[in-house]
Amino acid sequence: MTKKFEELGLSAELTRALSENGYEAPFPIQEAAIPLILEGKDVIGQAHTGTGKTAAFGLPLLSMVKADGPVQALVLVPTRELAVQVTNEIHKLARYTGVKTVAIYGGQSINMQHDKLKRGVQIIVATPGRLIDHIKQGSIILDDVRFLVLDEADRMLDMGFIDDIKFIMFYVNEDRQTFLFSATMPPEILRLSEEYMKNAEHIRLNEEEVALDTIEQAYLVVEEKEKFKHLSDFIRQNQKAQTIVFAATKQRADRVAHKLYQDGFRAVAIHGDLTQRQRDSAMYKFRKGSEDILVATDIAARGIDVPAVGHVINYDVPDDPNVYFHRIGRTARAGAEGKAISLVSADRVADFERILAQTTLPIRKLNDELGIAVPVAQQRQASFGGYRRRGPSYGHGSGGRGYGGDRRGYGGGGRSYGGHRSSGDRGYGGQRRSYGQGRGHSRHSEYSSY
Repeated sequence: MTKKFEELGLSAELTRALSENGYEAPFPIQEAAIPLILEGKDVIGQAHTGTGKTAAFGLPLLSMVKADGPVQALVLVPTRELAVQVTNEIHKLARYTGVKTVAIYGGQSINMQHDKLKRGVQIIVATPGRLIDHIKQGSIILDDVRFLVLDEADRMLDMGFIDDIKFIMFYVNEDRQTFLFSATMPPEILRLSEEYMKNAEHIRLNEEEVALDTIEQAYLVVEEKEKFKHLSDFIRQNQKAQTIVFAATKQRADRVAHKLYQDGFRAVAIHGDLTQRQRDSAMYKFRKGSEDILVATDIAARGIDVPAVGHVINYDVPDDPNVYFHRIGRTARAGAEGKAISLVSADRVADFERILAQTTLPIRKLNDELGIAVPVAQQRQASFGGYRRRGPSYGHGSGGRGYGGDRRGYGGGGRSYGGHRSSGDRGYGGQRRSYGQGRGHSRHSEYSSY
């Protein structure tokens, strides 16, 4: 039976803040991790964004860190968006503790960060590169850090931060508690934990939680030049929910967002070519609901956590199944329901086969339901590698709910992003010819039932 927060050993100040912020009962990762951390143990948690892991380490940190003291806890994260997100959540929980938290990341004025540090902070949430800048300048001293968190460790590995992490760990007292959270556990992460952690306790969410089985998954095989029309139709028939659209390249994200805006949708793009102010503005508008659609690249989407997202649309199918599972995990946060649809063009059939191969439950094929013929080029693709054998499951009743065994693949982050850049824009020029006001969308009203 699920415990209450009061039973996990948390202070009255923390339980009061939890109540005021709408936390009713601990998620499984919180129920498992908080007592272990309070007991003084190192912890390895296998969990993805949306399962409550920030509070799983944030609450015990706030219990053990002394207010008005030096920097005592360090949280390393892969992206500036996640740094801001984690800092904001810890700040909410720290309302009655007096503990101060600051986000340290590139793209923000380092002098502004100096000013915040001089006022005194006890918890630092940082991206590795900017933290190293502060260490070298002497503006952050880690001698008194007793708690170290590596959040989304597999993403930091993917982004090439492993040497930076080892550099930072050199400056942290060996007599510390270390907590590592990762959606997947590749060999490099396990080696890191063996080298820098002491008798760590392992926490793995059960298969049901990792599987995200509240997501309805579906795909539609279409000509490249028809993709935007189907994107518009789907969004138009499901306008009540916020939507994230994933595009393969920065230029493509801009074009899709611009055309959606021209067609009357409230859409905004986010990618690596934007300034930090532009990225923050785009995310603020999306979180507040003034923009309904966020068109994003994989790397820019790291750290995005918007609980209200109802739909994820893969405008471009990734060539790595891990990226697919990471993308669709942006919907159905923390037990909510969500929908994910993939628009599969001729040059992505083989990539989608690999995605289907890693699902234990089917992904609905919408061509038959919507009466849209599979393009001739795709019909030669050996019937999607034999996946038609699951035929009875493709009906409305199956719902495409979940992908049971995908624990090993979830959260790959963006390893395939470079590969997308070389091929992502093929056919885009022809695609512009079909950018109408949802031509023929009345034929596809079945989208609303999906």
